[in-house]
Amino acid sequence: MSERFEFKTEARQLLDLMIHSVYSNKDIFLRELISNASDALDKRRFEALKSPELQAATEPHIRIDADPAARTLSVSDNGIGMGRDEVRELIGTIAKSGTQEFLKVLRESKDAAASEALIGQFGVGFYSTFMVADRVTLLTRRAGEETATRWESAGDGYYTLEDAARDEAGTTVTLHLKPVDEEDGLKDYTQEWVIRQVVRQYSDFVAHPIRMDIERTEVERDEEGKPKPGAEERKVVTTETLNSMKAIWLRDKAEVTEEEYNEFYRHVSHDWAEPLLRIQAKIEGTLEYRLLLYIPSKAPFDLMLRQEGVRHGVHLYVKRVFIMDDCRELLPEYLRFVRGVVDSEDLPLNISREILQQNRQIQRMSKGVTGKVLSALRDTAEKEPEKYAKFWAEFGRVLKEGVFQDQENQQELLGLARFQSTAGDAPVSLDEYIARMKPGQTHIYYLTGESRARIARSPHLEAFRAKEWEVLLLDDPVDEVWTDAVEKYKDFAFQSAARGAGEVGTEEERKAAEEARKDREKEHGSLLEMLKGALGDRVKEVRLSSRLTESAACLVTDEGDLSPQLEKMFKAMGQAVPDVKRILELNPGHPVMAALQRLHETNPGSSVIGEYAELLYGQALIAEGGQPTDPAGFARLVAGLMVRAAG
Repeated sequence: MSERFEFKTEARQLLDLMIHSVYSNKDIFLRELISNASDALDKRRFEALKSPELQAATEPHIRIDADPAARTLSVSDNGIGMGRDEVRELIGTIAKSGTQEFLKVLRESKDAAASEALIGQFGVGFYSTFMVADRVTLLTRRAGEETATRWESAGDGYYTLEDAARDEAGTTVTLHLKPVDEEDGLKDYTQEWVIRQVVRQYSDFVAHPIRMDIERTEVERDEEGKPKPGAEERKVVTTETLNSMKAIWLRDKAEVTEEEYNEFYRHVSHDWAEPLLRIQAKIEGTLEYRLLLYIPSKAPFDLMLRQEGVRHGVHLYVKRVFIMDDCRELLPEYLRFVRGVVDSEDLPLNISREILQQNRQIQRMSKGVTGKVLSALRDTAEKEPEKYAKFWAEFGRVLKEGVFQDQENQQELLGLARFQSTAGDAPVSLDEYIARMKPGQTHIYYLTGESRARIARSPHLEAFRAKEWEVLLLDDPVDEVWTDAVEKYKDFAFQSAARGAGEVGTEEERKAAEEARKDREKEHGSLLEMLKGALGDRVKEVRLSSRLTESAACLVTDEGDLSPQLEKMFKAMGQAVPDVKRILELNPGHPVMAALQRLHETNPGSSVIGEYAELLYGQALIAEGGQPTDPAGFARLVAGLMVRAAG
């Protein structure tokens, strides 16, 4: 039965972009089709390990057929294939989760090369065929099923689905090619030399043979190789393999060109930009495996998505046999941006994901692979700081997740971290921070918040600024988590500038400041109690501050309590957390404090003092980026103060 469907709005827009594309490199369509075919062969081989009846009757292979007269090009495989529902789900709708984002980024991109890079990243590689074809037909049959499915579209916003017949499981994609247009980058993709060139450039390393029938004209020759007199020419067709098929991670590094490495990266990552970093190693001993890993130059669009469907990028092979393309067990979650291949000599071929999660060898491999990645990042940070700065800008937020997830590598990860600070615009490492510490400084000070600009203006920094002590400015949500979980880096403990008493200086200076604060609290004790009484349960305490030099007030989190940002994060995740009462600190040297003390001495029961308590509390909330619980009431108090001040 034939059915006709209409693409969704986003899909129609995407098809239109593909059909009228201005990409100069239209060869990518063939690389995408070969890559899809290779994936299908790998998946069938893996499923056949669990279900032997799915094993292909013939050797896994990819076949290319060109018909210059009909202007068609076909790419076929005997891989896993698809059922009718799968075709509609995977082919009938385009890049379900990423289409809107893909279109947005594509429209905003002014760089053609960058636009091409997006095709694979957003899972729309199949639709690159519409750059070179007026009509595309897909014929597929899933392994284990009898009925095949035909999908066809002319890129006009519609597609058809119907039952069909195919001799064996697998998929054939047939392109009805557009006319040759060299100026627009449209080559004659029915020509043998063009197909050879594209396969050699993009798919030489594909592990399965890519075959094509080659027609040659021959004439009978004598023993010296010369044509025999009167011999007639005859056409001979032979099947040739177009790719070398040698796994690139098994080849000697000296034999592999930079372009071949980059092309393999594109194959495993579907990212058309060049990678930022390549990591290659052979591990020998009780556990033997090879790895060829890459770090992208740009973070993928779904990097911060944590849904089950978001795929990781490390392919697992066992003795050169593909096992799976999303092996989460080989690298921790905070390295989910890494792409590439790990090939083991010791794992069983029939290993399943359930066994992987409990396999001690995999756990040891994961430890080794993680160590290699972190070591490569450390070397890059030391030898190529500019390249590392690019890495950190793209992936720093994710790497910091490991600081609280991976206790074993916590110190290593802290050493790799880079932070903004009060010392300038350039990100700083913790080692650089420690090297710049002032005499008498014993802690690494930090302050968290929603943006660097807002944190930099915080009243909590006033005493640090006066002493020229550097403070880390942490504005990533993950900073709230790791700073709450980590005690120290090397011999230096972390200390929030918004917690504790806040004395800044040497041990002697801190003691002197604490004694002076206590003396002043005796002087202002009655006033502080009255202010605390006016604010009630909203604050834990009202006290004089050692950290304020300019502002009248600030709110401080007591040691051991949740920070306001962390409290907000937990509530946003639906977790019940108790309301945290904070400490209101007042600047004893501020004119407001002197005026309040005079008012309290002359009129101890004045209701105006309660209004000032509300104003100071609201001002402290606003200064840290929050807002009063009753904004309208706060506005009325401010207006009343303005009226009194104006006489």
